[in-house]
Amino acid sequence: MIGIDWGTTSLRAWRLERDGAIIEARTSPRGIMTIPDGEFEPVLRETVGDWLTGGETRILLCGMIGSRQGWVEAPYLPCPAGIEDIASHLTRVAFPDADIMIVPGLVTSDSNGVPDIMRGEETQILGVTADAAAPMMVCLPGTHSKWAFVAGGRIEQFRTFMTGEAFAALSTHTILARTIRPAAIDPASFAAGLARAREPGGLLHHAFGVRTRSLRLGIGEAESYAYLSGLLIGHELNAALDDQSGTVAVVGAPALTSLYVTAIQTLGGTAVAIDETAGATGLAHLGARAPWT
Repeated sequence: MIGIDWGTTSLRAWRLERDGAIIEARTSPRGIMTIPDGEFEPVLRETVGDWLTGGETRILLCGMIGSRQGWVEAPYLPCPAGIEDIASHLTRVAFPDADIMIVPGLVTSDSNGVPDIMRGEETQILGVTADAAAPMMVCLPGTHSKWAFVAGGRIEQFRTFMTGEAFAALSTHTILARTIRPAAIDPASFAAGLARAREPGGLLHHAFGVRTRSLRLGIGEAESYAYLSGLLIGHELNAALDDQSGTVAVVGAPALTSLYVTAIQTLGGTAVAIDETAGATGLAHLGARAPWT
């Protein structure tokens, strides 16, 4: 089977064994927003055409490819949702050379009735939790970080935090950009940002402090970069960590998951980093249950 996580800005494809083992993996910058006039089929052939001629006849897609801007819209499935629920709500795509289906996104609401959504992350969550017996919390850090609570193999609820996007905007498009320089994260400055997030004042006040620390205390640009990262991640964790969290599975690229694991441990929690290929594992689990023709 071929599994593809097709997002807004990039595409990741895996050729998978029946047991989910990765035979080959590919990445491409051809996210859905780079493709004019909905020409998704040619891009798919360009990316995995040789796998198709090599005998693959099943393709499972997830991510923004199932959005209104994607190939075919795959309606959101309400939480709680387990792997069997998701596998029974796959959306078919007309394609002459293979059986193609798209994984639905998930929708939930917070305690005040405000909706939240995800597309693509559900496969990573399933890749981590499909065989888990005990309840667990899964964190997927990134542009829009997701925190999902999973129990009994079902994604019960989740919350989204715009941490990565806020960091990019604050560090490049506000007054803070004049006192920040991208650099390897300095551990002491990152920890200082985490600590500040635990103090009174709120995020908007704390964020301006990045500038005043530079002007009045002489904090360097690289240190300010790490401090802002710790500050934003710290505020995210303040809202996301609770008594349900237990050991948090942090799924994603090593550079980012290591920051979150460090932050969670610094705040007294426990966490373990999981490789982002969990998405391939989740697609394989779904593919084993999919109603292929």
